[in-house]
Amino acid sequence: MAVRPVQMDLGVARGSFTPSRKSNPSQNACVQRLKRQESHSTRWQRKMLTTAMTASTNQQTQAPAEDPAVPLPVLGINTSLPSFFQASGTELGSLGTDAMDEIDLGGGKWLSNDLKRERTPDQRTQQLPRKTKIVCTIGPSSCSREDLFALADAGMNVARLNMSHGDHTSHQQVIDLVKEYNASGRRGDHIGILLDTKGPEVRSGDVGASGGVVLSKGDKFTFTVDYSVLLDATIDRRTTVNYDDFVKDVHVNDILLVDGGIMSMRVESITGKDVNCEVVDGGTLTSRRHLNVQGRTANLPSITEQDWKDLKFGIEQEVDFFALSFVNDARVILEVKEFLRVHNAEIAVLPKIESVSAVRNLDEILLVSDGAMVARGDLGAELPVEEVPLIQSEIVFKCQQQGKPVIVATNMLESMITNPTPTRAEVADITVAVREGADAVMLSGETANGKYPIKALEVIATTAKRVPWELAPAPVTPFSDVDGSGRFIGSAQKVSKSSVNKGVLTTQLFAYNATNMCNVTEVPIIMFTRSGFMAALLSHFRPRSTIYAFTNNPKAHRRLSLYRGVVALEQEFAGDVEENIATGINTLKKMGHIKIGDQVCIVRAGQNAIWRKEDRKSIIFKYVL
Repeated sequence: MAVRPVQMDLGVARGSFTPSRKSNPSQNACVQRLKRQESHSTRWQRKMLTTAMTASTNQQTQAPAEDPAVPLPVLGINTSLPSFFQASGTELGSLGTDAMDEIDLGGGKWLSNDLKRERTPDQRTQQLPRKTKIVCTIGPSSCSREDLFALADAGMNVARLNMSHGDHTSHQQVIDLVKEYNASGRRGDHIGILLDTKGPEVRSGDVGASGGVVLSKGDKFTFTVDYSVLLDATIDRRTTVNYDDFVKDVHVNDILLVDGGIMSMRVESITGKDVNCEVVDGGTLTSRRHLNVQGRTANLPSITEQDWKDLKFGIEQEVDFFALSFVNDARVILEVKEFLRVHNAEIAVLPKIESVSAVRNLDEILLVSDGAMVARGDLGAELPVEEVPLIQSEIVFKCQQQGKPVIVATNMLESMITNPTPTRAEVADITVAVREGADAVMLSGETANGKYPIKALEVIATTAKRVPWELAPAPVTPFSDVDGSGRFIGSAQKVSKSSVNKGVLTTQLFAYNATNMCNVTEVPIIMFTRSGFMAALLSHFRPRSTIYAFTNNPKAHRRLSLYRGVVALEQEFAGDVEENIATGINTLKKMGHIKIGDQVCIVRAGQNAIWRKEDRKSIIFKYVL
């Protein structure tokens, strides 16, 4: 169906907020207000709001411009349902079916219209590579060669090693399998490896009974740091805790959460080495369960002795990412980065934001980090659960503004550990993470020890792909805007104009403008990189098309596995620019990503020149021959 502009009394063209000469001053004022707020809306919202203005003003009586009581045609940019959807049947009818069709939900028409046309699910899904990456935790259900290769074939982008389980020998086997898969050529892009440290967890001791201890509301139970007496929890109703200062960190009336809240107990008294509790929410207490004090962070060192050993193991195995558990401040990140510098290792450091202290110090932590993980399990244990979505949104937003990858993790498809299909709420949860702009979503127990690891991966992959790309926001402030200190907002790094390296600033401008140009023309981006910097920068600006990043650097190849919208491909660089461009285009043609007659955008810019001593930057549009 041909795209036709909606006829509007305000004289507003499709997707534009320019008022006509016939509109009155009060309408102009409304338009100007919308323009000032527009940076916080996506294109599909602008279309709906523009149509809503017309629907409202068609029925309103023109009032004098100086009358302060003149109602605004639109309720406001933050209104969840524009006035268009609150109009009467007569007003809706005045728009007509064609006008209704023009309202776009981002990347496609309303789903109801697709169903009326009897379009299949495949026809309704955008035929582009999935932009949001998927991190899969490897465990007993996925650590064999057959199972791990099946996950990789199904779309896994990053393999997570959970150092809370297994030993270095078992993790070494997984790393070797990932490297074998990458070398096999079964996929053009490579699987990254993320090592997730155990961290200073507070855990209960053995309970003695293999099936655990059943506790009901009102029952008494004691945690102790006295390890001198062997206990049978089924008889003594007590067990040990692995943290000597546990009795100092908790207080009377504190709520202890077991494994994030599957059970809870209230502290009644503290006597010597014992913490005496009353069960609030009952359940079965098994051995070595994770304990949290609701609303408080334990005074533990962020990096344990075992963590340092695991980090050293990761350096030796050349993993790509470190996820640090229970980070409370920026100091820990700096310590780990110094550790990497001493060992001459290039590994991205991602703090897991999962404690009250981490949220309190979020800005300082993100400033020195290479990204972040939203670890919602422990966040929901230390903070009210209703605040976890708000914290998630904040972390995703701030990482995106700084051009750093962010992973949303925990309970994405928890029910699929035991069930072959997800709950509808879980699917909606994945959609929210994708719409907020997360670079990656993560599966934990679903792929580590679940019954249906492949099905879980397929569900999260198809859900992420089904979200229209326009619903995932780009940085909300244009690159050209500056704040009071003269710093550019929306760039990969917020830097002062007086101190910035001019080459870096030019590269940022190129990335921003290349994104806008490709958004208008709807063509894929092809670029060549040694370090991965330019590909990451383009990803930061969230182009609607796919970024195909060719690199001759194996580390950059794997590191880009976590960046949204980037498909990293290996290519040895020749001395001639045109030869390299031709090779890259031919590779994409063979892979079926582009075809003859398609238009592509070649971006040549970065921190360092690849083929010439002088750094010549260009944005070139060309047709595939």
